[in-house]
Amino acid sequence: MKKKVLSIVLVAAMTLSTLVGCSSAATDTASAPAADNSAATTDTATTDDTAAADTSADTAAASGDAVNISLYRCCFNLGSTDSAKTKQVEDAINAYLGEKGAGVTITLTDIGSGEYTEKANLALANNEINLLWTASWEGTIGTNDLVPQNAVYDLTDLLPGTDLYNSMDAGQWEATKYDGKNYFIPVYKDNVEGYDFMFRQDLIDAHGWDIASVKKLADLEPILEDAKNDGLKYPFLTQKTAMFYRWYINDFDFFTADSTANWVAVDRASNSVVDTILTPQYKEFCTLMAEWAEKGYISEDEVTKTTNDQTTQSQDWAVSWWTDIPVNDEADSRYGQDVTMTPATDRWAHSNSALGSCYCVTANSTEEQAKAAIEFMGLLYTDSHLADMYTFGIEGEDFNYDANGQVEQVEGAAYNHSMWESASATVVTPLSNEPANKAELYKSFNGGANTSCAAGFRFDKAPVEAQYAACQNVFETYGFALENGGYAASDIDATIEAYQAALDEAGYQDVLAEFQKQYDAWK
Repeated sequence: MKKKVLSIVLVAAMTLSTLVGCSSAATDTASAPAADNSAATTDTATTDDTAAADTSADTAAASGDAVNISLYRCCFNLGSTDSAKTKQVEDAINAYLGEKGAGVTITLTDIGSGEYTEKANLALANNEINLLWTASWEGTIGTNDLVPQNAVYDLTDLLPGTDLYNSMDAGQWEATKYDGKNYFIPVYKDNVEGYDFMFRQDLIDAHGWDIASVKKLADLEPILEDAKNDGLKYPFLTQKTAMFYRWYINDFDFFTADSTANWVAVDRASNSVVDTILTPQYKEFCTLMAEWAEKGYISEDEVTKTTNDQTTQSQDWAVSWWTDIPVNDEADSRYGQDVTMTPATDRWAHSNSALGSCYCVTANSTEEQAKAAIEFMGLLYTDSHLADMYTFGIEGEDFNYDANGQVEQVEGAAYNHSMWESASATVVTPLSNEPANKAELYKSFNGGANTSCAAGFRFDKAPVEAQYAACQNVFETYGFALENGGYAASDIDATIEAYQAALDEAGYQDVLAEFQKQYDAWK
């Protein structure tokens, strides 16, 4: 297994290195208008509007009044996207924009999450995008990649006074600045960070698991043993994610917001930059993952990245992880089954916590296109009808409203998104299995978190960019496998030692010194 793991992650490292060469690139507390569910119910485009959509968009374009923007977004809820359905949604949106006199039309590209980073990165390099969905945790086209590559448009002077700017509290925009500038349009969602253990409810019922007693990873062992005895393929599903930087968020602020750079962090106890690979916590975590793999709790599929975003929708797993949000029942719809959470960490507000889902205008856009993107986003963040269309698709085909005016998605719909990667929680209509006061719950949730000692600090990797990228490649060779049970427990000490040596050879000490220098200056 070790040889197989190393060969696969080495290929992954080479791929990452290639993509990084092509790459280029926000919020805290918000107060936005409450969702107008009645308007969404009575003023929704249907399939009968499709023909009108083409006519409206074409008329506006012919008159020269509408500015077209190319919008790329990622789809997490479906294995692959349906281009015909996406075009239907695009047409319906453009018809509505025409009715509202917005002066903008969109060309919508919807890409499955498995292909999104590569395809969006290529389109970005070819100047084919004006409005791009991204996130702090995305690879290659994440927020921390795009700004240093000068790939994002400075919106600072264009935002004030617009409907978009006024849809959120000024503090939201201030908290997400880079070098004092607004490059990103945050999705107002859970803008603090914390993690939960996630369990299939049917297995809780079958085994009588007391999940409230689970406080740390090691407490899961009896549960995982039951799952293994049930014959499940994935007793503990890591979702092919290196999780050290999430499970240990109470100990460290991983301000890079990137698992491939989790080798540096701020130690919360000492408020200083540390090499996390040499900490007792890292050895503890990697040893546990190795032991679980040897016991059959973690599948080799995680290390070889055979699992995908739809594995959680299967009946093949027992326990996984979930990013804590105000309405965790949202996961039931996403995974197509009843799942239940219990907290694994505290919640933290830090520099990148509000960048978990956001948009940016690309640097290749003209000022006219940038203003059109702001116009579109302003309507998307304040108009429930548009937000619901953009999130759920066509009423009557992809979703319906129930008697309470809440959304019921159609099973097997060809267009399916979630609020968190679409538009503000204050404007997207809650699902039928969610609380009607979802917007208020989000505001309360964001206000109840701990504030990190490093909140507001952003690392400029330009002085050590080559070494930084080289260290990320070393992570792909060692770190990912270490954190997913890819090495024998007896080899953990030696492998961590080899990992650190490889990092140092790649220039890690230069990176660590630069982190320390910048953080000390910021403090």
